[in-house]
Amino acid sequence: MGLEFEYKNGQTPLDEEEKEGLKIKSITTQGELDEFEQLNIEKAVEWTIHTKLKPENILTEKFIKNLHKRMYGEVWKWAGKFRQTEKNIGVPWIQIGIELKNLLDDTKYWIENKTYSPEEIAIRFKHRIVSIHCFPNGNGRHSRMMADIIIESIFDKEIFSWHQSNMVKANEIRKEYIDALKKADNGKIEPLIKFAKN
Repeated sequence: MGLEFEYKNGQTPLDEEEKEGLKIKSITTQGELDEFEQLNIEKAVEWTIHTKLKPENILTEKFIKNLHKRMYGEVWKWAGKFRQTEKNIGVPWIQIGIELKNLLDDTKYWIENKTYSPEEIAIRFKHRIVSIHCFPNGNGRHSRMMADIIIESIFDKEIFSWHQSNMVKANEIRKEYIDALKKADNGKIEPLIKFAKN
């Protein structure tokens, strides 16, 4: 009997092979999984706080994979590896590498040319990387942490508050977040920036 997941609005179901990647065999409920992931993510946050992240290393595929591995590596065997399955969202999995490279190149261009404000660059990055959907799971939290790292380590500004929330739990806040993401999908980035700063 495998672990049965409850998927909240906007979460991507894992396929059977991805579920097999669970490292901690004692996990039997979604609640336990959330707790283990949260502890792992907190360690990743600690790492970002105590490591001098060099701006030139952040906007690389290597860093993006490494951050995901630090966030989920104690829980999932596939942490830090791009997905190899199709999902209900995201680009076809074989295009992840090229789409990510385009995003990294665009972001470097925006920074060099001050195309947008620092906040908007970080949030545009966050929105694009989550829509690529690089990993089997954890893309939302990974993309928010990336936005925080960009705003703090590249622009030397305060990280976003994201409603101070553990978005996995708070339903109203999660709904607002998903709505803001959908607006960004349609080219309106402002609600997502506003959400990030609240």
